[in-house]
Amino acid sequence: MAYSVKLVIMVYKYSISDRAASALSDTVDCNAGTFEQDMTDQELPLAGIKVVELSHMVMGPSAGLLLADMGAEVIKVEPPAGDNTRRLRGSGAGYFSMYNRNKRSVCIDLKSGQGQAIARRMISKADVFIENFRPGAMEQAGYGYDILSQDNPGLVYYSARGFLSGPYEQRTALDEVAQMMGGLAYMTGPPGQPLRAGASVIDVVGGMFGVIGILSALEMRHRTGRGQLVNSALFESTAFLVGQHMAQFAVTGEPAPPMPVRISAWAIYDIFNCKDGKQVFAAVVSDTQWKKFCEYFSLDEFAADETLAGNAGRVSRRDIIIPRVRSLFMGFSADELVQRLDQCGLPYAPISRPEDLFGDPHLLASGGLLDVTPPEGEPTKLPALPVQMDGKRFTLRRDVPRQGEHTREVLQELDFTDTEIDALISAGVVAWPASR
Repeated sequence: MAYSVKLVIMVYKYSISDRAASALSDTVDCNAGTFEQDMTDQELPLAGIKVVELSHMVMGPSAGLLLADMGAEVIKVEPPAGDNTRRLRGSGAGYFSMYNRNKRSVCIDLKSGQGQAIARRMISKADVFIENFRPGAMEQAGYGYDILSQDNPGLVYYSARGFLSGPYEQRTALDEVAQMMGGLAYMTGPPGQPLRAGASVIDVVGGMFGVIGILSALEMRHRTGRGQLVNSALFESTAFLVGQHMAQFAVTGEPAPPMPVRISAWAIYDIFNCKDGKQVFAAVVSDTQWKKFCEYFSLDEFAADETLAGNAGRVSRRDIIIPRVRSLFMGFSADELVQRLDQCGLPYAPISRPEDLFGDPHLLASGGLLDVTPPEGEPTKLPALPVQMDGKRFTLRRDVPRQGEHTREVLQELDFTDTEIDALISAGVVAWPASR
């Protein structure tokens, strides 16, 4: 049977601030309605999909997280001592807690024959397998696609890579490696100072592309009855993101300068200092916005200047406009400036830190933060999947698992008896919290 899927994509630009939300509070309850609706298990789009995840760090786990949040049953396989990601410190201290909710944890010694047999039995019943180890590692360990698909022809096997097929495919890569060689670090830092983006952007985007491939392969399986091997990679994900700068070079013949010294497409598209020492980003990106901006900030001389009526004219006179606007904005506190910018409908943003988001009123009101308790940690809130379907948000169904928390439960589902499980624990083939 042939399938035809048609997509209609409509994009709207809008903004609503805390002040605007407050003004609407007489008619709209921001703490009720669709904001508070969570999907039931039956409504989750991937309910019934079984995933075995054998991955670590960010790229593989982020793919597993997306599937888990959307309802897939994800079993995370860890070594008996637990995934080393659990023990990272510094900038890696939050990886495990962020990317492993809604999963079950099973600890298995995959170097033992019995452990391998358990893993193979688990994967034989799965719809999806996820791994992100170095090239060739899974094949050497007996978990390559050619082997696993013999037991499970319908298996969608996702391998997260540093590079797709080609001259670089055997090289080891990290998020930072891809950002450096893919041009993103060059575009992010000042000239001569390449700078990694402030989050694991490429790991997460690579995982997202992987999920796109996984879902596409599951859809194809409806037609063919067979699974397939899916790859996404850090380097190619970076190339995709900097494609706009490659296109800019192709169109203009001029290399794109790093973002801190870029030639702006608009006259006002900058970060401004305020009198209280805080900063606010503000932009004017249309002729209509320019008129409103001049009106609300009483810039009569700019409003009367016909040479500034169009964007091109304004960009050519940034040397006149920006100093005047910087001086003007320094007369406001950040809160005062934000209020003014909101009143005239301009794009704006206070410069926030990640920890500021814990108290963000929009995220709190809209279900954008989930109550999570990291293993060995205190209860906190972490960002939900940034997707809403039919007015409902994806929520927390399982907290971040302790290592091996579900080992016994999963083995029972694989028809192991309690006596057999106890023997496997005693032999060190599997681990369970009660055994440590």
